[in-house]
Amino acid sequence: MSDDERFWVKRLQWRLRGAPLWPAFALFTVLDAVVLNRLPPASALRVDAVPALLVATFGNLFVIGVLAPFVAWRLHTRRRAALEAAGHAIPAAVEREVLSDRIGVALLVAGLAGCLVSGLANRPVIVSETEATEAVGRELRAYVDHSGSAELQRNLETANTVRLSEGYFRVCIARDDRRRFFCLFIDTDKEPTDVRRDPSAEPNTSFNR
Repeated sequence: MSDDERFWVKRLQWRLRGAPLWPAFALFTVLDAVVLNRLPPASALRVDAVPALLVATFGNLFVIGVLAPFVAWRLHTRRRAALEAAGHAIPAAVEREVLSDRIGVALLVAGLAGCLVSGLANRPVIVSETEATEAVGRELRAYVDHSGSAELQRNLETANTVRLSEGYFRVCIARDDRRRFFCLFIDTDKEPTDVRRDPSAEPNTSFNR
């Protein structure tokens, strides 16, 4: 085998060693999007499937297109002398490509782990807020059912809720004329849940906390 043939065989072997980068990119982009959608990093943040996929795609492209090559360049200068001393005639460009691929995969794994950790750490907050919102819905329906007001009952689907503070909500139901509102303050942190009538007829959209 000629020197030229040996060179291209060696180059192919090294490229195959770094080949998993793009399959890993596709896999981890999908996984990151699922985690962002199901386990958002903040309780107030809701990421739909398509935006989550876009965020994951651009984030991972930055990782493998910018971060990985930079780290590979830094490591290459340290490894080069050792490889030459050991008699490995590996082209510098090929070595940098393989290092970049390997580092890219490692950074993709680290990125997914970071998404999981932040999402799981925020999970109790999300569950707590969801439970509070469900409690508000139950209290509102119970109040309307016991009020005996046919107007409130037929307009119950117009109910609008804003969170004023942790566990404290204002809920408004539109009147028949859609210009006036019936509103309640609901405090889910109290046991039993505290429900009070708000004398103001302002909608939540213009309510001044």
